[in-house]
Amino acid sequence: MEATNQPISSVCFKAGNEDLVYASAGNEILSFDVRMGPQAEPLEKYNYNRDEINQIAVSSKGFLAAADDSGDVKIINTIQKCMYKRLREAHTSICSSVQFIPWKPWTAITGGLDSKLAVWDFSKGRTLFSIDYGSPEMQNGSSGTGQCFNPPFVHSIAVSEEGILGGLYKVCAVARGDGAVDVVNLEYELAPAKSKGLPRMADLSLSSKRTDIGDGCASQSQGKRIHLDYTVGGHTSSVSCVTFSVFGEKGKFLVSGGNDSSVKLWDWSKGFSSETNSNGELVLNMNVSKKVNWLCTAPTDSDNLIVCDTSKVLKVYNLP
Repeated sequence: MEATNQPISSVCFKAGNEDLVYASAGNEILSFDVRMGPQAEPLEKYNYNRDEINQIAVSSKGFLAAADDSGDVKIINTIQKCMYKRLREAHTSICSSVQFIPWKPWTAITGGLDSKLAVWDFSKGRTLFSIDYGSPEMQNGSSGTGQCFNPPFVHSIAVSEEGILGGLYKVCAVARGDGAVDVVNLEYELAPAKSKGLPRMADLSLSSKRTDIGDGCASQSQGKRIHLDYTVGGHTSSVSCVTFSVFGEKGKFLVSGGNDSSVKLWDWSKGFSSETNSNGELVLNMNVSKKVNWLCTAPTDSDNLIVCDTSKVLKVYNLP
């Protein structure tokens, strides 16, 4: 279908109704019913963003989030068809990525080219916590934080679905510009923000390797953050995309793609196990010849990895 005369920057399906798709182009969001075919006209249009939109996401409660070049995120109520909240001041540069957190329906997570990751209570328009990957504490921490010649911009965020791996983990994965992939235990990080009333925009530093954070009652495995960089077989250039697998045991693997023309499959949960002393295991390393722009997985036994790279060819692979 001919949606617009501008480049499409992001698309997503409406939660619970995959006949309805949202697309962003420039600073505008349009919705379409795909059953109408090539002649479909936009059902809705939203023009609340002042700058170009980089990514959109839809929550199960009908909220639409749009992250743009100004660093702002607009939250739109698609039921009442109006802007609900403007999330601002967390990012000082382009906001590149936004996702809702499935198990906390009033919470969203954003990442930007200011090297910051922020988690929001979007009903109140305030941050619950943030991680500044470019902070002096991060840059001057222990060795092996990534490729020093690339800033740790946040290019992509993936949030695990509720109930993966027996409901043991509620995490997000972060694709960084310095070649590293981080896995953050969101459930653990959000707990102190709620119980201790941490100040807005509290900076939580993240060590370059797996970190155990204890509060006297939590188990060690609850507070770990996993850091997957080139020292453990990770990317040697910027990571452009990251996603949790939906084939086999849902969420068991983390898939990352980067500007080093590689796709990597990680058994990430081993880094959270108290029985192991690792950051996670690299299961598969694939050279796809071109820089990876985006990737996703499919819930099938074959043809279950789809890769969009800088070529004109959409590539489909079989993963074990």
